[in-house]
Amino acid sequence: MNDRAVSLLEQYELEVMHTRKGRGAILCETDRGLLIFKEYGGSPEHLGVQDALLKKLSESGRVEAESLIPTKEGELYVKDNDGVRYILKTYRDGRECNIRERAECLEAMNVLARLHFCTQEGLPETDIPAFSMEREYEKRNRELKKIRKYLRGRSQKTWFEIALLGCFDQFYDQALEAQEGWESYHRASEDGNATSLCHGDYQYHNLILDQKNWFLINFERCVKDDPVRDLHLILRKLLEKTDWNISFGEELLKAYENYRPLPAISRIDLYYRLSYPEKFWKIANFYYNSGKAWIPGRNMEKLDKLLGQEEMKREFLDKIFQC
Repeated sequence: MNDRAVSLLEQYELEVMHTRKGRGAILCETDRGLLIFKEYGGSPEHLGVQDALLKKLSESGRVEAESLIPTKEGELYVKDNDGVRYILKTYRDGRECNIRERAECLEAMNVLARLHFCTQEGLPETDIPAFSMEREYEKRNRELKKIRKYLRGRSQKTWFEIALLGCFDQFYDQALEAQEGWESYHRASEDGNATSLCHGDYQYHNLILDQKNWFLINFERCVKDDPVRDLHLILRKLLEKTDWNISFGEELLKAYENYRPLPAISRIDLYYRLSYPEKFWKIANFYYNSGKAWIPGRNMEKLDKLLGQEEMKREFLDKIFQC
């Protein structure tokens, strides 16, 4: 972010004393406290939804989260001469949630449950469509099918490509099973999903601990979906770091459900989202959309780790969900 972008801060009703570079953004010391100025790639309509959600959280008092700062004209974003949008938000000095600290991981689950309790009290008025897990599974599985065909057609394969193709059918079958199971259960359910606005990117990077409180940031990917969307993301991230430790997983779910018990349909939804081989899809998709002249050794490391955790993941799912 350059000086021209920083000059856009003149459109806000505040005094900037000092600025410093953050992760892809500018941190601003102002007369209104610490703020963060960053590029925004979404639509103005979606930004309005984000603002309504953050105001709802602020009113509830259950979760401390960022808020959007409007311009002097009441707009939620500013644009530079190239048409690039920027937003200004409140921020806190602190550190992100430490995934090596069990207590902090459990607190992350509690914060998430409180977030979902707030969002299900009533949605802000919005025209954004609900996310379709069914369409997402269809898209991903089409991509996997295309990648497998491409791999089979390669006359000279690297060691990584041989290894990837060697386990492809196993994970592709899992992907199809997850899609079919999710679709059949939801079509048979009379209640349907409890849709609300989700954070959309709930992971430890976006949970900041200042001197005394947790502060939730980066709502730019908020989306209308079953709240289990957020729960799936943080669970998968934490469990992959701990080799799908069953007792840890039980503790995490308990920490969430102590505040907000999961409806039966959401528990089934969570099972299918966790059983879908998302990590494999990401590895295969990254490979397919990258240059093939040189394949990073990191790709093989990720695939080896995935294969090493596969049995532990199946045991976790069988135990937690009593399959």
